[in-house]
Amino acid sequence: MTAAVLAELSAADLAVVVVTGCSIVAVVALLFVLQRAVVTLRWLRDALDEVHAQALPLVDDLARSVADANDELARLDRLVGSAESISATVDATSKLAYRALSAPVIKTVAMTSGASRAARRIRKE
Repeated sequence: MTAAVLAELSAADLAVVVVTGCSIVAVVALLFVLQRAVVTLRWLRDALDEVHAQALPLVDDLARSVADANDELARLDRLVGSAESISATVDATSKLAYRALSAPVIKTVAMTSGASRAARRIRKE
């Protein structure tokens, strides 16, 4: 009986059976690939969650460090400004002292020198 059924199978029926078999194999292969993609996406999501969990505290620490560095730079800028101001004041004071004291000191040295010459001449005479 089975031989009679195979004899009645036409080429179109055989093509339908072959296409159906190939379709089943293709669907199974596609399901396998899809399952692997889902596993990979879950692994990727877990890895990204871990990176996210570790990165947020680091970013917060970085923001705090940058804020602290900015505060220190502002403080340093104030210190440099104060040092420049002090330097300018000392420079102006030293110029003023030089102007105020140079003439009397020169005159005193000249008088002393002249007096010592006069004293030497008086002693020689």
